[in-house]
Amino acid sequence: MEQRRSDGSLRHLITLEGLRRAEIEALLDHSQRYVCLPGATPPTNRALAGKSIGNLFTEPSTRTRVSFELAGRRLGAEVLNLEVQLSSRAKGESMLDTIHTLESLHFDAFVIRDSEPGVVAHVAAHVAPHVSVLSAGEAHLSHPTQGLLDALTVRQHKGGDFSRLCVAIVGDIRHSRVARSAYEVFTALGVGELRLIAPSGLMPASGEFPVGKRHFTPETGLRDADVVMMLRLQKERMAAAEIPDGEDYFARFGLTQPRLRLARPDAIVMHPQPMNRGIEIASDVADGPQSVIRDQVRNGVAVRMAVLEAVARARPRPS
Repeated sequence: MEQRRSDGSLRHLITLEGLRRAEIEALLDHSQRYVCLPGATPPTNRALAGKSIGNLFTEPSTRTRVSFELAGRRLGAEVLNLEVQLSSRAKGESMLDTIHTLESLHFDAFVIRDSEPGVVAHVAAHVAPHVSVLSAGEAHLSHPTQGLLDALTVRQHKGGDFSRLCVAIVGDIRHSRVARSAYEVFTALGVGELRLIAPSGLMPASGEFPVGKRHFTPETGLRDADVVMMLRLQKERMAAAEIPDGEDYFARFGLTQPRLRLARPDAIVMHPQPMNRGIEIASDVADGPQSVIRDQVRNGVAVRMAVLEAVARARPRPS
């Protein structure tokens, strides 16, 4: 799926694959200008005044949907949230039919989360020339704004030289769109070492994540890591027989204080949420001094403001 306009500017954001390092760094720089610390007044402007954005989510979401809504509103856009499974799509109308209906109502951008691979790119290939499409999570394949906010969070705490860092991604990597977008952004930014830590059944297939070093125990994979990114068990993408027993999984792969001590003393702990406490991560780690999980949430609005502005600004509708 071609994400660029003829002049090379970004029109859609479906995946981070293929984005240049300088392009990603520019988005992170722009995002940083929108970061809002706790208690401060959020930055706003009118960059998207007169624009209309439709958020179409066919899967449950809290953080991503709310942050996209706040991002659009803080940029002055009109934002409409559609629970698509409760509306026309549930009556048999295709996603593309829904999109064309909304285009007729003068929407300029669509933010889409869907459980089926290829839906977001299919929509992007068929919208009107003035319309942009952004992925808010596609099946197990990609979650580009999550990848960007994860990179922004790491940069805030570890600096901009990713070549000095060892990043460990732990958990259900096979079924995780978060892991795939993290892989894309960290490799594009030149990460020094990327480790994949998972039981064999949750490790990605051979050929995926070719840069990452694979570890099948956290005891080997976490040693001297600078960044520890925990992942949620994607039970909704597993057959019933594949779902690990929670207590056993925590005993073997959950991030506890003793395991965290294997990483560098100043290592940061990340999680895209929602967290399964006591399964993927211990509460005293999730809420501890090395956790930057709340920073990730805050950075989500900033990143989505920067992305929306990058794709949708200064583009008049056809008369």
